[in-house]
Amino acid sequence: MSKCIENDHLLMSKAVREWYRHYEVEWDDQASSFLCDAAIELYNEGCRSVEEMATVLIGTYVGLAATRVNAPSSSSMH
Repeated sequence: MSKCIENDHLLMSKAVREWYRHYEVEWDDQASSFLCDAAIELYNEGCRSVEEMATVLIGTYVGLAATRVNAPSSSSMH
């Protein structure tokens, strides 16, 4: 794996870990898969910092229930 791709994966991984720290929840495979997909989407939209990505994840997916496939996102609730 190239160094650039490794750094991109590290950025997204750190942002997801910040989400876990913020909400103080235990590791959850389903949530992690969902959050990683969301992080990839943010990255593809141009988000390139851990802080920005973590802030968006934390603000959009409020708690573990928000990471469930059928759960409404905060944007759909407004």
